[in-house]
Amino acid sequence: MKPRRNPLPFIVAVILLIAAFTFYNHRYLFFGSRPRAITPRADLADFEKTTIGIFNSVSPSVAYIFTESAVLNFFGARQISQGTGSGFVWDEFGHIVTNYHVIEGAQKVQVRMDSGDSINATFVGAAPDYDLAVIRLRDKFGHGRPIPIGTSNDLQVGQSVFAIGNPYGLSRTLTTGVISALDRRMPTSTGREVFGVIQIDAAINPGNSGGPLLDSAGRLIGVNTAIISGSGSSAGIGFAVPVDIVNQIIPELISKGKVPRPGIGIEVLDDETASSLGISGVVINRVIAGSEAHNAGLKGIDFINRRLGDVIVSIDGKEVANLKEYLRILHGYTIGDTITLGVLRNGEVREVAVKVIDIS
Repeated sequence: MKPRRNPLPFIVAVILLIAAFTFYNHRYLFFGSRPRAITPRADLADFEKTTIGIFNSVSPSVAYIFTESAVLNFFGARQISQGTGSGFVWDEFGHIVTNYHVIEGAQKVQVRMDSGDSINATFVGAAPDYDLAVIRLRDKFGHGRPIPIGTSNDLQVGQSVFAIGNPYGLSRTLTTGVISALDRRMPTSTGREVFGVIQIDAAINPGNSGGPLLDSAGRLIGVNTAIISGSGSSAGIGFAVPVDIVNQIIPELISKGKVPRPGIGIEVLDDETASSLGISGVVINRVIAGSEAHNAGLKGIDFINRRLGDVIVSIDGKEVANLKEYLRILHGYTIGDTITLGVLRNGEVREVAVKVIDIS
C-alpha cells in the first residue's frame, strides 16, 4: 500500500499563486498606478500651426511697460504709484507704441522686452484724442523686430484676431477670438471719440492696453485699448484702435511729438448742460481772443447781460445736434480748410465762414 501524500504543500502553493496574481493586478493599491502608454497623435491642425507661428513671430516684439508716478495719498503725503501695460516695437530705432492712458502722468517708464532685461524709456509724444502714445528705448538696438503693418479698411466681422499683451502682469499672453463688430465709436479722456474702432471678443484684461491686435497673417490691424465690463475683467467685449489711424498718428508723434487737432478757437458747453437748456446744437461758451472764431465774429455767453452764446447747428450743411457730432464732422477736415457754420443767434440761423486751425 502506497504511502498517502500530504496535500498541504499543494494547497499552500495554490494559495500563494492566487495571492501573487491578485497582488500583481491590484499592485496600484500598494505602490500606485503605473504610467499609461502615450498615444501618438497626428500632426497639428492648420489653425493651431497658424496660431503658434503668429505667437513665435510677434511675441518677441511685444513690450511689457512699467510706470511710476508721484501721487498724493489720503493724508496729502507724496507716494509712488505704479502701473503696467503693453506696447510693441514700431521701428528699428527703438520706438514703442502704446496707449496714452498707460503712460499718462508717468515720471518714469521702463520696458521689458524678450530678453527679460528692464530698459529705461523716454517719452516721445502722445495723442490723447486717439489714446495713443510713443516712447523710445534708451538702449534701442536688438529688441525685437517691427511688426508688419496691415490695413483695417478691409476687415470683416467673423475674421480671426490674435491679441498679445501682459494682462495682470502675466507677460506675453496670447488670446484669440474674432472681430465682433466694426465702425464702433470709443470715447477718450479728452471728450473726443475715436471712429472706426474694432470690436473683438478675444480676452482683453487690465495690462493688455497698448498691445497689438493681429490678423491671421501676423500683421498689425489695431492697438488693444479698452473693454466693456461690469467687473473690470474681460466680458468678451474689447476694443482696438484701427491700424489705419495708428499708421497716420504714430509718424506724426515720432517727428513732432503731437498731432494736429482741428478746431476754430472756441470753448463750448457740455452736452448735458446744453440738453438741460433744451438746446439742440453746440453752445459756444467762450471765444478765444485772436482765434479764427473771434475773427469770424462768433460770440460766447454774455454772463453780464444774461445772453446765450451762438449755437452751432450745422457744418457745411451737415446737421450738428451735439458736441460728439460736431467733433466727428470737424475731424474730417484738415488744418487750413474753410468751413461754413450754421449759427443760431437771436432766433435766426446765419452762415459764418471759419478757417480750421490747429488747437493742439
